[in-house]
Amino acid sequence: METQLNQKEQFDFLPLMGTDYVEFYVGNAKQAAHFYRTAFGFQALAYAGPETGVKDKVSYVVRQNKLTLVLTTPLRENNEIANHISKHGDGVKTLALMVDDATNAWEETTKRGARSCLKPIHLKDTDGEVVLSGIHTYGDTVHVFVERKNYNGAFMPGFRKWKNEYFSPKETGLLYVDHCVGNVGWNQMNPWVKFYEDVMGFKNILSFDDNDISTEYSALMSKVMSNGNGFVKFPINEPALGKKKSQVEEYLEFYNGEGVQHVAMATNDIVHTVKELRSRGVEFLQVPSSYYDDLLERVGKIDEDLAPLKELGILVDRDNEGYLLQLFTKPVEDRPTLFFEIIQRKGAKSFGKGNFKALFEAIERSQAERGNL
Repeated sequence: METQLNQKEQFDFLPLMGTDYVEFYVGNAKQAAHFYRTAFGFQALAYAGPETGVKDKVSYVVRQNKLTLVLTTPLRENNEIANHISKHGDGVKTLALMVDDATNAWEETTKRGARSCLKPIHLKDTDGEVVLSGIHTYGDTVHVFVERKNYNGAFMPGFRKWKNEYFSPKETGLLYVDHCVGNVGWNQMNPWVKFYEDVMGFKNILSFDDNDISTEYSALMSKVMSNGNGFVKFPINEPALGKKKSQVEEYLEFYNGEGVQHVAMATNDIVHTVKELRSRGVEFLQVPSSYYDDLLERVGKIDEDLAPLKELGILVDRDNEGYLLQLFTKPVEDRPTLFFEIIQRKGAKSFGKGNFKALFEAIERSQAERGNL
């Protein structure tokens, strides 16, 4: 009984309520905000910059349901944001996590070995208070703990509600962050798995090796880390030996280091969401039409009609608890780095293992077009 209590106490030391926001460092936040509003259906939420007393950077915040993106640009050279963009291109800097107590989250993680990037700070305005703290993770990526239980404003102190005369196209059905995938260097997956286990109390819920994720030419390994309630999941990829350069190696080369490979965004109607995104110019990876020839034999009965799935290139996979539908965009930057996944879960809690080969062959075709395979 005592052992069970000790395990439960350890398991619950960092209760997380989900992803609060994802912050991108970008070369032009105004244009990036326009892209995510127009192409993905995000709505204008908040702004911070010189007009709000912030002299060194500008941030635009966009939101769709429980998905919040912060797009930040430096106004001067020779600072952390400018250097990040120079090194990595546009990319994810912050995976912010919702907590009830940001001070406690910082104390619990730093005493377990996390390197602090932000000691607890209290931000206040007439709408209340937000408490922030943060720790470093792989590459230049950080986790910020966000405590906003005493705040009623649009986003957080230092920001003002953002309005302009441009009305975003309607939402596309994106709901929340399902998971975020990180790419790390050779032989670095297990050390970062240990980090999430020891520092944040996560569990390794799924593992894939190069037998699971490989093609004739390339391979990678992956482990899925999840917090206790499953609200936050971080798969971690590392390269594996293959005849040619894997997608993870390509990412590491062009990103100049470790970082967030993709953000998976959930929807309750993937056919509707993908149709909307495609009509607005979002480009997706495509698998051969032969993928659908024996799809129902592989995955069994599904609720959806096969024809629109085939037309849109949507992939399907099943586990013991149900099935999922997923589709991956092409990289959304000029560098072949960050992309997005659209996912609809119909009971399944896995990550599309049955689609890995078809997906990775599609990625290899894109790599070959870029001359990077």
